[in-house]
Amino acid sequence: MENQLAKSTEERTFQYQDSLPSLPVPSLEESLKKYLESVKPFANTEEYKKTEEIVQKFQDGIGRKLHQKLLERAKGKRNWLEEWWLNVAYLDARLPSQLNVNFAGPAPYIEHYWPPKEGTQLERGSISLWHNLNYWQLLRKEKVPVHKVGNNPLDMDQFRMVFSTCKIPGITRDSIMNYFRTESEGRSPTHITVLCRGRVFVFDVMHEGCLMTPPEIHRQLTYIHKKCHSEPDGPGIPALTSEERTRWAKAREYLISLDPENLTRLEKIQSSLLVYSLEDSSPHVTPEDYSQVTAMILAGDPTLRWGDKSYNLISFSNGVFGCNCDHAPFDAMVLVNVSHYVDEKIVENEGRWKGSEKVRDISLPEELVFTVDDKILNNIKQAEAQYLKQASDLQIVVYAFTSFGKKLTKKKRLHPDAFIQLALQLAYYRLHGRPGSCYETAMTRYFYHGRTETVRSCTVEAVRWCQSMQDPSTSPLERQRKMLQAFAKHDKMMKYCLAGKGFDRHLLGLLLIAKEEDLPVPELFTDPLFSKSGGGRNFVLSTSLVGYSRVLGVVVPMVHNGYGFFYHIRDDRFNVASTAWKSCPETDAEKLVQLVFHSFQDMMQLMNTAHL
Repeated sequence: MENQLAKSTEERTFQYQDSLPSLPVPSLEESLKKYLESVKPFANTEEYKKTEEIVQKFQDGIGRKLHQKLLERAKGKRNWLEEWWLNVAYLDARLPSQLNVNFAGPAPYIEHYWPPKEGTQLERGSISLWHNLNYWQLLRKEKVPVHKVGNNPLDMDQFRMVFSTCKIPGITRDSIMNYFRTESEGRSPTHITVLCRGRVFVFDVMHEGCLMTPPEIHRQLTYIHKKCHSEPDGPGIPALTSEERTRWAKAREYLISLDPENLTRLEKIQSSLLVYSLEDSSPHVTPEDYSQVTAMILAGDPTLRWGDKSYNLISFSNGVFGCNCDHAPFDAMVLVNVSHYVDEKIVENEGRWKGSEKVRDISLPEELVFTVDDKILNNIKQAEAQYLKQASDLQIVVYAFTSFGKKLTKKKRLHPDAFIQLALQLAYYRLHGRPGSCYETAMTRYFYHGRTETVRSCTVEAVRWCQSMQDPSTSPLERQRKMLQAFAKHDKMMKYCLAGKGFDRHLLGLLLIAKEEDLPVPELFTDPLFSKSGGGRNFVLSTSLVGYSRVLGVVVPMVHNGYGFFYHIRDDRFNVASTAWKSCPETDAEKLVQLVFHSFQDMMQLMNTAHL
């Protein structure tokens, strides 16, 4: 009886989904007031006055009408933004998404039990896969703990999208296929896809109702590895997923028209739990420098990634790992959670498998051999060429700052996230001589199907502080005062956004209502200050905190003359990852990161010299 009671009171992963509050629509006046404040760092007096007039006109006129329509829409939906966001941010985009949208990151195992070592790829791979598959089983059984802030549960819906999920290219809009089911909902796919030397294999990870053990997975991987290394390479079908979206959609339709079995093969990949890649290369990596391995994970061989898959797990010849994920179905924090779980399990087991070495009689992996012709082979060549051309233009820098970390910033009563954001503002200001419009991700998972909101970290307060740091006549005490004002402002904005009171998604909603009603685009959105301050996906700094574990990730910049900047926070260090385009003469990710590290030191010195 007691056991049954314990079972019934145990929280299930998705149990609070029905009771989460709906995503609120903020007040129009509040949103416009916050918007006006956010454009100030980028305007002179005259420009600001003009924008102020445009905003007032919008608030009194068309803006009010659009806001009313948005409120109407919100009445009928628990999340008024969800469908719009998925389409506008991800599925409508025609750019090649593998490089421009996906996020990627290196596994931190090299920092403990798995330093780079040739000859370990298959053994380590089977253990890493096994821990990932255990996480999948926990999700199916709804045993992954509900994320909470205090007693408030957060939305867990995105966790449904990690396994057995794939984006499907469309001529004008993509779609997402999700095959995952919890145990109580019914059957769920149980196979994984393995990519090696241009060839595609699948095998079931369950045998007689039980998950395969690492030695059994090892046997499957060894079979694939040996086969691919003793026979000619395959055609590299996966490279097609790195192509411009409409071109890939047409190539996919043509591939299916060649042979209906090709559709069955594509569906096998789409529905698989994840895609596992066996790479031949051995990237350089140390705990202080993850640059090369990160570059190979984000911008590596396109024949060894299924760009549309929600989870590509990548293994290198020297036993180093990473992942590459489509951003459409979920945000990075979800995968960070999975990666952190695997990392902890590897540490717990000292990087080894401590169970039985016995291998049951399991059927060998099946190769998916696509029917192809010259046209498809040519499409593959073209896809690879365009992908590698853009990939070679990407600069990726991933370093650890090891002088101090969260412990010291907390001791000084400074929030570590705001600390890094302000250091970035100062670094950009020093490098480019002007403020940098900045997008920082805030999560809105307090609400039903909530995803993200924008914190605009480049505030009037941050700019005033940057100016004081560059002005030799400003005293340390005055600089510190201005810095603390900038900290307070950042914390306040983050709280607003977490509570669903940000303004960027609200403005997007108003713009989309106008488009749906076939109304002209309101002047607010065509005003030069709208894009200059980052609106319409024009942020020069695209940033995100990747959490407080060893896991790190990165994406490309949002604009050609911008930077991607991602970081995690640990007790004794900050790891940062930055991206820039080499073809933009004014940006340099290496310089930016070095200046950020200098800013860390300057800020800490400020706190030490101007005694608090």
